[in-house]
Amino acid sequence: MSTDPAAAPADEDVPAPQAAAPEDAPPPEHGPEETRGEAGDGETPAPSGQEGEAAAPALSEAEAELAAQRELRRRIEERKAGREAPVEAGGKLQGAAADLLAAVKAVEGGAAPTAYLPETAPAAPRRPAPEPVRPAPAPVAPAAPTGPSDRAVDEVAAVLADGSAPAALAPAVAEALGDGAAETLREDPWQLLHARGVRPEQADGFARALLGAEARPDDARRGRAVTGWLLEQAALAGHTALEAEALRAALGQRAVPDPEATLREAVAEGDVLVFQDPLDTGAPTAPASGPGADETEEPAETPVRVLIGLERYALAEESLADGLAGLVNTRPAAGPGAEEWQGAGGEGRGSAAELIRAAAGHGLVLHSGGEAARAEPAALLTAAASLGLRAWGAAHGPDSRARLAAALSGTEGGAATVAGLLSGAEGPGRDAEGSLALDLLVVLDAPQLDVESAAMLVEALPDGARLVLSGDPGVLGSAGPGRVFGDLLAARACPVVVSRTPDPGPVGELVSGVGAGELTAVDAPGHEVAIVPVREPAEAVHRTVQLVTESVPRAFQVPPEQTLVVTPGHGGAAGTRVLNAALKEKCNPGPGRFAGFDPGDRVAYSPAPGRTELGQVLGAEQEGLRLRCAGGEVLVARDRVAATLRHGWAVTAHQAVTLRAPAAVVVVPGDAGPALARDWVYTAFGRAERHLSVVQGVGPALATAVAERPAKPRTTRLPLLLRPQLPAPV
Repeated sequence: MSTDPAAAPADEDVPAPQAAAPEDAPPPEHGPEETRGEAGDGETPAPSGQEGEAAAPALSEAEAELAAQRELRRRIEERKAGREAPVEAGGKLQGAAADLLAAVKAVEGGAAPTAYLPETAPAAPRRPAPEPVRPAPAPVAPAAPTGPSDRAVDEVAAVLADGSAPAALAPAVAEALGDGAAETLREDPWQLLHARGVRPEQADGFARALLGAEARPDDARRGRAVTGWLLEQAALAGHTALEAEALRAALGQRAVPDPEATLREAVAEGDVLVFQDPLDTGAPTAPASGPGADETEEPAETPVRVLIGLERYALAEESLADGLAGLVNTRPAAGPGAEEWQGAGGEGRGSAAELIRAAAGHGLVLHSGGEAARAEPAALLTAAASLGLRAWGAAHGPDSRARLAAALSGTEGGAATVAGLLSGAEGPGRDAEGSLALDLLVVLDAPQLDVESAAMLVEALPDGARLVLSGDPGVLGSAGPGRVFGDLLAARACPVVVSRTPDPGPVGELVSGVGAGELTAVDAPGHEVAIVPVREPAEAVHRTVQLVTESVPRAFQVPPEQTLVVTPGHGGAAGTRVLNAALKEKCNPGPGRFAGFDPGDRVAYSPAPGRTELGQVLGAEQEGLRLRCAGGEVLVARDRVAATLRHGWAVTAHQAVTLRAPAAVVVVPGDAGPALARDWVYTAFGRAERHLSVVQGVGPALATAVAERPAKPRTTRLPLLLRPQLPAPV
């Protein structure tokens, strides 16, 4: 690798690795980046006794998506309710739930786990292949969005005022708690934890202001609310459930006096669900046999793990497992034959032809590969459209959608974002039954699918449709709970096409090595990869600004607005806040007359948690700020600017995971070493198309992260739920 392109070329050897720093107890953080406390990341102001601006209702462009999510969740819950009635809050457990609770008590009390195993659904039957999906009638518009009324928000604001909490929390609390939110909050102040961004110590202060001396750490209401909050924090880190032991330890760290009793109370009241999942240890479970064997000996008990989770994610994971099993166990609808698929491009020997052949005969197919491999799903969509099938591709964000659309130029069907597809704002629309009017759906950026989005997509597919999930398994995972793509790759229950198309050039070679756990020097004769060593955070900021505004434009003719700056977190001496201030001063100085922004500013726009688009401020209007983003012009309402916008000269790797730019500058300051991991480095380095500069301040810790720290594991139940419903691995 070479040095700064503005300096004389020289190769840098990567120093020897160091030992990884120990990590804290669960729930773990979601990668090295700060996931809260920054406007534009979906944060809600926490109660601190200070005044805040009142939040406004959801943006109109997000309302359709939210309505679609509510409708699909309602359908999922209704289908589940038909199989097993949910536990009513305050009711007693019966049947399987009671057996599970008894198992938890036994395990937590130190006894051996019982042999009880939860009932699993029978294998999904093979449905008869329906006729080809015909052109649908006029799309059915999503249900009108609903939200808290102005009166409900005002009532909640009054309760918040009594507890010295900012009124800006009122809309979020009213939305989270639903009907009677004000009364619920007054009776149980710790319900404030349902609002995004509120922490237990802040809810404790609110409760003391309302209840006085009655607000005690051992209050059962507090314990149950903290339990739910911990599970929500775990969801932000990617988990759909937590092991009972880990959750009990986390409750103890949050000053809950009796974690065991608190868990039992939460289970009995229906706040959380408990699962007893068998562990596949590979050890024999049958009793001894042969001469001298004790004929009365009972079969060995199956080892289990006890998990605690929220019903919301349990329902989504169960629905997703059922839907995926149906796709695997059902052949696609009658349509083009094998010869026609071969004629459309499936007779060659490359990865694209292999993907076309796999999709021809299977309802679910997985495809893995880097940026260059995205041409293969595009070839599949083109082939399917040529055969008269309604084929659509869905990407995680507008930037990724635009790259797919460019590859599909002239193809019938088209490209959409996942959010736009679910909301009905993009894509083919819905048929009379509410299903997506398509025959083939290819989802790119599949690692970014959280369990809820994946469940809604699968639920929306019509019978006989094909689903292809495509993505790079080496990048950072979804911002929400679940590990859908990784779990399916591990299950090996459907065809998996691994692309043989490598990303080109020195950057592609470097990123491929990182994915294999090696950070090695690459030959970059044109300075395509440059290492810029720094010693202090201030030097890292200075060199980053110099690279973006001088060196990269001079050496590669890439203007500053086309260079992506990626750093591990928002805070710190070289985080996004500091880098954004320095880059704005150099690239677009101004007083920030419009809520801290000026026309020409580069911004990161987050219309919903987990989704970030880069854009540019065009100007201010009476209604708000107008932006130009990859998806077109957007008007951000005045009272939503603080919650959804921040400067975007520098972003985190999670925000940039589906973005690509001609040049990227990755900043790794000296204090970031312990938090780095292989998937973060892989993602950050992989954002560059032509040139990558690495502002290196961690020394050997970078190689340590690549070699010794793979992606943090996520606790999910999808593999277990899929196992009894799928055929043997292929």
